[in-house]
Amino acid sequence: MARKPAKMYRQVKGQSFTRREYTGGVPNNRILRYFMGNRKAAEAGDFPIVVELTSDNACQIRDSALESARQVANATIRNSAGVDGYALRIHVYPHQILRENKQATGAGADRVSQGMRQAFGKNVGTAARVLRGQTIVSIHLNPENYDAARDALRKASCKFPTPCSQRVVRGAEHLKGKV
Repeated sequence: MARKPAKMYRQVKGQSFTRREYTGGVPNNRILRYFMGNRKAAEAGDFPIVVELTSDNACQIRDSALESARQVANATIRNSAGVDGYALRIHVYPHQILRENKQATGAGADRVSQGMRQAFGKNVGTAARVLRGQTIVSIHLNPENYDAARDALRKASCKFPTPCSQRVVRGAEHLKGKV
């Protein structure tokens, strides 16, 4: 059965459902790494600039969207800054379990069965619940790589189901006319 579109899981509705011990068969998290680049330099404060990508609306972001945003942002900034010239971090974790009530369709079914209303459903994936203004991705870097970091965050924001904003959290004084 094909995966349903992500727009079905975009809105934050109802109580959060995160308890994996009560629900068997939760699919594994698709995000491979949450911190890329030069982590030690970022923790030591060696990078003068920090650029963040924040969400403009509350939404749910599927783990596959977070992973694709991580890949495109990491590839873009790594090509410009090199392996040790940046530190990229994903700030959200997909705790929310997504469920779907499978419907009987296909050969031999002349109509779609309605099934039970408001059925519990089976686990189909996970998502991160994001609040308005919450940081999703941040990049620590040097001033000469600022344009590449903005481009990396722009490409990452295209993967998310909400409009996103970029902001310089630390180091705007190093950018002289670029912000």
